[in-house]
Amino acid sequence: MTNGREPDRRALYQIEVKGNLDQKWSDWFDGLTITPQANDATTLTGPVANQAALHGLLAKVRDLGLPLLLVKRMEGKE
Repeated sequence: MTNGREPDRRALYQIEVKGNLDQKWSDWFDGLTITPQANDATTLTGPVANQAALHGLLAKVRDLGLPLLLVKRMEGKE
């Protein structure tokens, strides 16, 4: 039962964290594109397979001790 939602479908996400990550972290974050921001933040963008994968990515953010600033599901689906 999904109540009209599609939680287990692949979708594009934007995740923003406080702190600077470089491209070497991309593989660890399941291939998401890592974009440093001028405001001491980093944006991770890319397709996420499902809600379980999203929770896994957020756990990795937590494990690094990075403050989470934004999680946004993008309109377009991958």
